[in-house]
This record gives sequence, C-alpha cells and structure tokens, in this order.
Amino acid sequence: MIRMDNSVHARSHQAPEGNREFKPIPSNGICTRLGDKWTVQVLWRLSLADKRRLRFSALKKEIDGITQRMLTLTLRNLERDGLVVRHYFPEVPPRVEYELTDMGTGVLDALEGFNFWIRENLPTIEEHRHAYDKAEQ
Repeated sequence: MIRMDNSVHARSHQAPEGNREFKPIPSNGICTRLGDKWTVQVLWRLSLADKRRLRFSALKKEIDGITQRMLTLTLRNLERDGLVVRHYFPEVPPRVEYELTDMGTGVLDALEGFNFWIRENLPTIEEHRHAYDKAEQ
C-alpha cells in the first residue's frame, strides 16, 4: 500500500525554488480540471494573446470543436480557480473579455515540462499501448 505522506525517493524531484520533494496531495479537483479536454487549450489560447484580453467569440473560433456551452463552463471554472479574469462591459450588445492571471500563466509554465515529457515519450507509450492491446486480443 502506498502512503500519501511519503515522498518519492526513486529519483530526485526538485523544483527550481529549492530542494522540495515530490509528494502527491489528495484529490482536490485541480488535476481533473487540468486533465479535461478543453482547459489547457483555453489557457494556451489566452497565453498566445500576449497580455491582451480575448473575447469569448475569438476563443470559440480559435479552439476547434469546442461548443459554446463547454467554453462557458471551462471559463467559469478557470475564473473560479483564479486562473482567468473575466471582464464584463455593459454595452449593447454586452462585451466580455478574458485574460490569464499570473497564476494562470504559472500553471502553463508548470505544464510546459509535462508537455515536453509527453512529446519525448509518446512514441514509446504508443508502442506499449499497441503491444498491450495486441496481447489482450
């Protein structure tokens, strides 16, 4: 049985800020949010705006396949978690713009290393998946 209060000792996992060991934390919904289909794509698109705000319609156009409902839910959840700021302008018609917070930019920085790991290891992972699926037949 794995105890959640033990840190990983197989390898040295150090953060740039100093000597901190990797310790899994209990589920709090953040990993689930970052692992859903749309969250990282929304964060990434907002990061490409380079300190500018993006309108809802611009985000929807730039994220292939996302529905209005899913974009709305994703943005609300990101706003709730403090990763995105929503700016409402009471005009006719109303205008809404979104931008990343510093924490939103920080989560993208953290995900960058994971993304590089995926790119480096995806071919091997796919080989393992193929072998596993073949053995299961």
